[in-house]
Amino acid sequence: MRIYPLRHTRTLLAAGCVAVLAAGCALPFHASRPPAGGTPRLDVRRFPQIDAAVNEAIAARKLPGAVFHLEHGGAVYERAYGRLTYEPASPSVTTSTVFDAASLTKVLVTAPSVLILAEQGRIGLDDKLVKYFPDCANGGKETITIRQLLTHSSGLPAGLPKDPDWTGRAAAHKLACAQAVTHAPGTFFRYSDINYVLLGQIVEQVTGTPLDDYAQAHIFAPLRMQNTGYLPLRRVDAATIAPTQVGRDDGKGAHGDLAPGELLRGVVHDPTVRRMGGVAGSAGVFTTVGDVARFARMLLAGGVLDGVRILSPASVRLLTTVQSPAGLAQRGLGMDIDSPYAKRPRGTVFPVGSYGHTGFTGCVLWVDPASRAFYVLLSNRVYPDDKSNVLDLYSRLGTLSAQAAGTD
Repeated sequence: MRIYPLRHTRTLLAAGCVAVLAAGCALPFHASRPPAGGTPRLDVRRFPQIDAAVNEAIAARKLPGAVFHLEHGGAVYERAYGRLTYEPASPSVTTSTVFDAASLTKVLVTAPSVLILAEQGRIGLDDKLVKYFPDCANGGKETITIRQLLTHSSGLPAGLPKDPDWTGRAAAHKLACAQAVTHAPGTFFRYSDINYVLLGQIVEQVTGTPLDDYAQAHIFAPLRMQNTGYLPLRRVDAATIAPTQVGRDDGKGAHGDLAPGELLRGVVHDPTVRRMGGVAGSAGVFTTVGDVARFARMLLAGGVLDGVRILSPASVRLLTTVQSPAGLAQRGLGMDIDSPYAKRPRGTVFPVGSYGHTGFTGCVLWVDPASRAFYVLLSNRVYPDDKSNVLDLYSRLGTLSAQAAGTD
């Protein structure tokens, strides 16, 4: 059976999707706007397996709901699953549901922003951190470069301490600059939110513009990612946003800073970014599956989409191909390629050289430039208590996506 590009979608739906149903593909089948050209190539026999993988995870209460998008050569399979919460009366997830993208922020905002400024000559990738923040010149941080921050090879700890209690962006900066490296910069891989907190602050320092405003003007608006941004309650009805965590009576809900019964909905789940007011280079962006798909298409097209250029081809290469020091986990200047965190979302079929990122809330973007296929998963697996594990689901979806795109 053929998979139809957008120009045939209305005809297919009007016909009741008879052919799709005959192939065992559960509704809804949805094709969003594909890239120009390309022959639709998706194996519909994999669709029921994709559906089963997500539905089984929902039945096991590993996540209340999710959206999935697979695209290859202009063919698209997109579907929403489950509900916003586990309550039977909770609204169903739709393909328009807004999710907390967590660390996808690092590759949707921070790394591209740094690369845009590098193209303009306003940031040097081998510049030292202390060029922008002389107050960070202590604790072995004097030689840390922008490139090392981007590839998580700075030697900095994984995250900012939560004690003693602190709030605000200035306090976060002071804490980041107070951290000492545990390894010489460039010699050790450790995934670190501190790296991207500092990178986001460098973007603000260089541009004189808040990070959320810069991302809106230079990435989201030009790409027509209309449902993407920080602080979503400023522009989106809370009813369209998937909730994340609920405060518990034992004080452990969302790292202990939520009152019992307090629900995070439209407020960033990441506790460090929440303390910073919801905007940081490490997390904070909320988005929809269609918007993330637009970003992926831009990368596959060499930095341009619908005639609008976001990144140069050279910047796309830096973002998505190995730039880490020799002998360390393989990462681009933003994207994961072959670190320990890449194995599950890549699955068993997509090759090393494909790239992507995950988000703690249950999100994945994974792209294979060789086959020009990608998939997106957005979910709120952290509802209600941050305890579920969906790594096996990542692996199943990564493998099935590659098989559906014919890359096995």
